[in-house]
Amino acid sequence: MVHICSDGIVGRDVFQGTMLEAAQYKVLVVMSYEEDFPWCREVKTGIDATLGSQSEIRYFYMDTKKDPNGGEQKAQEAYAVYQEFQPDGVITVDDNAQSLFVVPYLKDKVKTPVMFAGVNAAPDKYGYPAQNVSGILEREQFKESLLLAQKLIPAAKTFGIVLPDDATGKAVLEQIDAEKDQYPLAFTEAKTATTYEELLTMVEAFTQTSDLLFYITFEGLKDQQGQALSDKAIFPAVAKKFGKPILTNAPFRVTLGALCAVIKTGDEQGATASEMLLKAMQGTPIAEIPITQNQFGRRIINVTALKALGITPPADVLRGAELVKTEQ
Repeated sequence: MVHICSDGIVGRDVFQGTMLEAAQYKVLVVMSYEEDFPWCREVKTGIDATLGSQSEIRYFYMDTKKDPNGGEQKAQEAYAVYQEFQPDGVITVDDNAQSLFVVPYLKDKVKTPVMFAGVNAAPDKYGYPAQNVSGILEREQFKESLLLAQKLIPAAKTFGIVLPDDATGKAVLEQIDAEKDQYPLAFTEAKTATTYEELLTMVEAFTQTSDLLFYITFEGLKDQQGQALSDKAIFPAVAKKFGKPILTNAPFRVTLGALCAVIKTGDEQGATASEMLLKAMQGTPIAEIPITQNQFGRRIINVTALKALGITPPADVLRGAELVKTEQ
């Protein structure tokens, strides 16, 4: 069945298509998460800006934050789209698309070049690089975020982190374990939550041990009724429960009330994966397109949070940063 997607593009039930009459390439993009998830929108912006003028792009969303148990079925559907569309190249975004789709269906099984983006785990977890797979890793800028927070709150000495119980959470913890000796603040503990109520209990415990708290996305976390919640619904309760500065890793969560972040961007992930795929579709061997990782960071500071926390930052810390306010 054909429908019109939210941006006015004609598509099918499970994907959104950018249809160009004179498209030189056909590209399938498989996203791990939902179409309305802000990170997916950021990555899509980078892909469209890089490939849109010369490609017919179809988007497939696996919805694994809202429905993690449906991932295998969605991967089968994505492969059916791949077989029908016969793309010249594929971009797969975030870890679930790798484990559920690329590894079972595409890696070393087809000749189509595949570029991943947004992968948090070590690439060898998925057997990358492979004969037909390369891409860009997603690495959080924890050290840079902590340095920024230290300038805003010189008295801060310790930080903890709350993580979702999923592939992203596990990969983030691996990164922290590998880097923590380089951080300017002492790392106290990571806690993993599987329900909304459990998360709030853990956050309250951190008030006794940590000056700062890192909040990584809990999009899709279930409440007691089994309903999937959004970060927009979860974060204000977390901020109220902790009562001290919270750092995060995405711009839209800073506008939910976090103090600051030095962020990697989905635009960079999407654009870099697209540039790499374009090289492959133009004939460059995958072996000559090495795996890379994000290089750029953006400083974001929430002035509403500064005021609420009674922080008067030095002028030079604000200079060059993007200043935002908490959404009402």
